[in-house]
Amino acid sequence: MPRPASSSSSTTPLLIRSSPALGTGSYGALPDLSSSPESPPKSPTASKRKKGKTRSRLRNLFTSSDNPSSNGVVTEDEHSAAAGAAETAEDRSHTTPATIDMRRRSSTDEQDPGVKLAKVRPVTSSAGYSAFHGETAGSSSTAVFPFPESDSSSTATDYDAGQVHPLQDSDADIDTDDDDEGLAFNPHANSPYAQVRASVPNTDDTSLSISTPRMWTLAILFSVVGSSTNLFFSLRYPSVSITPFIALLLAHPLGRIWDLCFPEIVSATTIYGKLMRWLGQGRWNKKEHACVYISSNVSFGFAFATDVIVSQNHFYKQPTPILYQILLTLSTQFLGYTFAGLTRQWLVYPSSMIWPVTLQSTAMFTTLHDRSEGEEEVKGWEKWGRWKFFMTVLGGSVAWYFFPGFIWPGLSYFNIGTWAKPDSVVLANLFGTSTGLGLIPITFDWAQMSYIGSPIITPLWAATNVLIGLIAVMWILAPILYYSNVFFSSYMPILSSSVYDNTGGFYDVQKVLTQDFMFDEAGYKSYSKVFLPITYVLSYALQFAAMTALVTHTTIWHGKDIWKQGKRALKIGSITKTETTGTYQRLKTSSGKRIESEDDLNDEEWADIVGDEDVHVRLMKKYPEAPTSWYLATGVVTTLVGMWLVEAYEIHLPWYGLLLALFMCTIFFVPVGIVMAITNQQSSIFLICQMVAGYVFAGRGIANMVFVTYGYITSTQGLKFASDLKLGQYVKIPPRMLFTVQMVATAVGSLTQIGVLNWMFGSIPGICTPEALSGFTCPLARVHFNGSVLWGVVGPSRFFGPGELYNPLVWAFAIGLIAPVIVWAYGRYTGVNVKRVSLPVVFGSLSWIPPATGLNFSTWCLVCYAVNGWIKKHRGDWWRKYRMVLSAALDTGLAVGVGVVFFAIVWPQWDWVKNWSWWGTEIYKQGCDWKGCALMNVAPGEIFGPDRW
Repeated sequence: MPRPASSSSSTTPLLIRSSPALGTGSYGALPDLSSSPESPPKSPTASKRKKGKTRSRLRNLFTSSDNPSSNGVVTEDEHSAAAGAAETAEDRSHTTPATIDMRRRSSTDEQDPGVKLAKVRPVTSSAGYSAFHGETAGSSSTAVFPFPESDSSSTATDYDAGQVHPLQDSDADIDTDDDDEGLAFNPHANSPYAQVRASVPNTDDTSLSISTPRMWTLAILFSVVGSSTNLFFSLRYPSVSITPFIALLLAHPLGRIWDLCFPEIVSATTIYGKLMRWLGQGRWNKKEHACVYISSNVSFGFAFATDVIVSQNHFYKQPTPILYQILLTLSTQFLGYTFAGLTRQWLVYPSSMIWPVTLQSTAMFTTLHDRSEGEEEVKGWEKWGRWKFFMTVLGGSVAWYFFPGFIWPGLSYFNIGTWAKPDSVVLANLFGTSTGLGLIPITFDWAQMSYIGSPIITPLWAATNVLIGLIAVMWILAPILYYSNVFFSSYMPILSSSVYDNTGGFYDVQKVLTQDFMFDEAGYKSYSKVFLPITYVLSYALQFAAMTALVTHTTIWHGKDIWKQGKRALKIGSITKTETTGTYQRLKTSSGKRIESEDDLNDEEWADIVGDEDVHVRLMKKYPEAPTSWYLATGVVTTLVGMWLVEAYEIHLPWYGLLLALFMCTIFFVPVGIVMAITNQQSSIFLICQMVAGYVFAGRGIANMVFVTYGYITSTQGLKFASDLKLGQYVKIPPRMLFTVQMVATAVGSLTQIGVLNWMFGSIPGICTPEALSGFTCPLARVHFNGSVLWGVVGPSRFFGPGELYNPLVWAFAIGLIAPVIVWAYGRYTGVNVKRVSLPVVFGSLSWIPPATGLNFSTWCLVCYAVNGWIKKHRGDWWRKYRMVLSAALDTGLAVGVGVVFFAIVWPQWDWVKNWSWWGTEIYKQGCDWKGCALMNVAPGEIFGPDRW
């Protein structure tokens, strides 16, 4: 039975500035849909096999022709002898490390006695699974399952190389290519998904240490450093954030250094010797590495609750006690664990829930822990290993940042198009880099290029979609509407993250609030409606369109697949249960028959196997599961804390409002999780939460923000935790250990961020104001505050209701609903390939504007085209080896450079720094681009706006 090719795996970005419209809120990273960085090319000798041959080899995997009485299962000794005899018959020159590694593993006498191995042919392909084994050959406690004899099974697919993104082709999830000779297909010997097989070994070394002083030290260290750094820079523009992938890279040398400093000691009698023995227990390995990475993953993103706290303190002028800050942050962060833990049977256990975002990290673990298989020779770069390349680029990035970050800031805001006539509003609108559209995409600051995420790890097809949207919406439509004074937009800058009143000044929210921070109807009518810059208007329209476009796009391109996956996820228990005996058995289909070959399966039975547990789930059954009661207790405690919080403090959100937010999270969690686990696309419920809170709790801005925090952020955090549970399954981390690591890291990260936030409030002059030192204007917090004003204080009915100024924006919902159907129909009836036209990407990405600018998008696209277009085409070997390392080095160097410049030069406020001024520090400020000039101005005492309210 022919089977479709696999979709590509996906990765996580290194550096991100998040946006509510894209499903990540303001605390974490967007899913990146780029290809695996270590994608070895498929062997050119691979050829199609005849059906009969495929059947024969598949049966060789299950049955032994040399020993018919074995009933298809042989002992470890028989397996080792068969493998040795087979190798003798082969040309020794074809033997690979995977062959030797497999024989050594199978001959160990400490393997789980309950696991029996089927006879396996030796792997003779140089592109086989040897590239993905991180354990040491001959490990004495490695549970091993048969390796497929395949060239393609170990090849990570690549979107940019002509593969199809999971959202685009519902038939691309399962790789059963005939080149696999039927062996990689074996659903109970390995995952039925090629991208999983390529990144995740179907083995488990139970001898590896996990809970060691080394792991806990590094986990807590990265949780503190990463969470504090990201919170610190989240209040700055341009901003930078460190993603967990950087921790993955940096933790490895630190773990190796720890091993050198604390060697293993067999026995000790003195107190000092016992301490050294305790510190040196175990050796640095990929399970410890994965725990450090997961702790970073759950703690690095700055909590959305911090934006609520910033808004209350600096925009609503409502002081927040430290206890309130701690409880709000901890409760919103921990609630996600409950949803992740209670939905494991739908979102984690089924093999169909692959969570592509986890596959890059699993591939990197094996690359870093088995360097002999991870390095690839690049012509002209033979002496440049990945680590040397990383450190060199890192040093250069740190050194260079001194120029745009301090010596010559004009290199960052390179608005050369406005220099000839700085006071020209038109030039500032079109070519400006602060409040303009950035039509001249030139900057020399990596912070500007990577503000919306690292362009190096973004696939070319995604960048093309973003560029199309940028040109059509921001560079063509926005100027037309602006110069036509649509929505009175000419009285404001063309691009700004602020909202305005009817005089063209910043909207003073205090004038429409009562003393207890409720909406003041009389004050609102005597003051002004809320007016938005045209790019802000288009940003909301794009968010509306993106929400419905994601539903339609996913339905028409992937709906059938999602429906099947949902049904499969509910079929828990159709695999023969082996928890009690640990015996490795062949599977039964829903009809009850044993599987001997792929030709014994019909379509429905094949679907049963794909949706059920795979080898990774069954390998995990040797470890005690984290009880459901742990997750329930976490949910009950944090819910009670949240209910007390909203009643005890002046939030104006009743306790049942919090329960309503959690109810919305409950409704959407599994459907959104299934989509994300399959397609790596998260459907945002941010706007839904804002709208519901705006209608139910009208006139309450702070209540709106807190409602969104408990509804949307709980959902998003829960999905992140579910993804980490899948990663723990792939790396074989005991579930109870994983639960502990996640909880500790989340608590450490949350408390660290609260401490850093309060230090910043008292240490940075003018923080969250336009005059703030070194750009700490709190741009993301201001955007969320503006959202709370629009949706909470003013309310959606006064803003988007019938007869209101911005009512036409609701048509964007219909546009987003219909547009994907039009694109799909056009491709279907004309034969044009439109599978890579992703309207959710087109609409969703541009909702970052504001606070992002046209410069951020245009330079981001150029870098993506340079690296993932030109370099990949002309130097594919260099691109495969160094692309991810280059992105990590630039991002890390930027973060280090910003920190050094700020703490060593700017923050101490040296006299020479205060007087540092020359043409390069002032040129970009001399004009309307920096000042935010409007095209039209009202005379003193006059106002603009609609005649009727």
